[in-house]
Amino acid sequence: MTLTHTFHIPVMGIGYTIDTPIKVAHLGISSVLSLGDDMLLERLREHYAQKFNFDFTPISKSDIDKRAKRITEYLNLVNKIVNVKFQELRNSVFEKATELRKYMEMLPDVSSLKQEYNRMLQEQEPLTRKRLQDSIKKSIQPGSIDVNVMTKLDRINYNSKGEAYPVEYNDAHAAVRGFANSELQSSLVLSAGLSPRLFSYIATFESFFPDKNGNLTKKIILKVSDYRSALVQGKMLAKKGIWVSEYRIESGLNCGGHAFASEGYTLGLILEEFKQNRQDLIDTTHQLLNEALKSIGRPVLNTPLEMKISAQGGVGNFNEHRFLSEYYRIDSVGWGTPFLLVPEVVNIDKENLSLLTNAKEEDLYLSGISPLGVPFNSVRGNSKDKQRDERIKKGKPGSPCKSQFLKLYNTEFTEKPICEASSQYQKSKIQELNAMHITDVREYQKRYNKITEKTCICTGLVRTAYSENKILKSSDEDGVSICPGPNIAYFSKISSLEEMVGHIYGRINILNDTYRPNMFMKEFGMYVDYIEKEIAECSINEMTDKQIKHFNTFRDNLLAGIDYYKTTLPLFDTHTQWKSELEHYNQRLQLLNIPTHITA
Repeated sequence: MTLTHTFHIPVMGIGYTIDTPIKVAHLGISSVLSLGDDMLLERLREHYAQKFNFDFTPISKSDIDKRAKRITEYLNLVNKIVNVKFQELRNSVFEKATELRKYMEMLPDVSSLKQEYNRMLQEQEPLTRKRLQDSIKKSIQPGSIDVNVMTKLDRINYNSKGEAYPVEYNDAHAAVRGFANSELQSSLVLSAGLSPRLFSYIATFESFFPDKNGNLTKKIILKVSDYRSALVQGKMLAKKGIWVSEYRIESGLNCGGHAFASEGYTLGLILEEFKQNRQDLIDTTHQLLNEALKSIGRPVLNTPLEMKISAQGGVGNFNEHRFLSEYYRIDSVGWGTPFLLVPEVVNIDKENLSLLTNAKEEDLYLSGISPLGVPFNSVRGNSKDKQRDERIKKGKPGSPCKSQFLKLYNTEFTEKPICEASSQYQKSKIQELNAMHITDVREYQKRYNKITEKTCICTGLVRTAYSENKILKSSDEDGVSICPGPNIAYFSKISSLEEMVGHIYGRINILNDTYRPNMFMKEFGMYVDYIEKEIAECSINEMTDKQIKHFNTFRDNLLAGIDYYKTTLPLFDTHTQWKSELEHYNQRLQLLNIPTHITA
């Protein structure tokens, strides 16, 4: 699919963008929804089936394959709704306040379709004007309905006797199957790291393989944090006959949701490496793909399939958007966090909308609330954290584990994994802590807080999808988790879709008056904060050789980033603040207290 826009809306949480395609795809805008919670998808399918007069037959709760079937049916329904809305748009007229006019007005000014539209508006001769209108209507297309699967969230499921189902019924496997069996012709976004077992499972579905003409029914997008990871995963999939159609590069820290920090590799250097090695990546994986296709009796491809590079994480204005597109040759730029202030696009409740519009830089932080043990971008004052704190005050830390999607790895106290945010786990962990008889009050509280800060993001990240679609039940969890990136501090205006798109393309400015460093400097500062905090949490005298090596590598990579930005930032940021900011970060890096000697 040729991109209509030069931006996409990434997945946000579980529920925030779960039905975003229904709201924007007919307008040519691509977005990503999460396949994490199949119970939410089933409830939404019933809701939207009633709203758009489609039949609804529930998937039996006793069906062994209910997760995959729920996903397939929900995606099929979303696809049908988008197609209906798009055909209505295409059949409408070019009058003011129509969806067709809205579609055209939002297009980037540089697009050939927008230019043809502008010619049509100026054309006075009726037959020529009609011919241009017909041509435009034939050229428009809906945005892509892409889906996201976190590869590592592959929970084992059990029958009523406590016996594990076969691996294909694991959560991530079932999600892949649900997408593969759907009618969508779109992309599967794989995030959260390498999963050889899941990669092998993907290769069992015909729809992920190219036909003799090189066409793909289902495509793969890999969300990656660096070039090395992209090359490793791309080669692994190519050896199975699976082509990666897009590598989606995300800032390690300057993003929403979970933050997967690199070892000091900042976004600019990572994008540069992709820019310099893009053709090598294409050639290498194309050769491996053909070898694999030949070995399994499939037609080889004379020329490589299309490979796109996209990026996301902290972009906030048109100048940054344009620089990513033009200098790094990025095919699509992800705009996530700012869309949390666009209620017609995402599911966002009034309380959190108010919280976000008033959020300052100091309100946004990397938290430890995720049961996965990965830093999680959050905002102070969210209702889920308040609910957690109330439970702690009442002597009932932890959450009831209703959804159970994060019962993945921890078996400290149980035979089968349990979630670290659950009441069951935290109760056992606190008992273990008390048995240590720690006399230092501060040390005890520090350890206690680390146990109890984790919250149930399974329920917290879906509640707005229930409340804003008015499908809440009395048993649904009350607290809401929200995971904006730091970029939200610079946006305070509740906006319409047209206003946000206008901002993306530089037609208007909706940033607030807070000083905003450019996206590269913001991320760089976050990495300096990150390494300072890591070192501060270690005892210098007890620092291991491995830790010393890690900290030195981290610092050296950041120093290399300073050299890179000194030559690159002048190409797009004509202000001078970044120079003093770089010098400030350089001084802080020089002062890091890292032992110089590594023992043999």
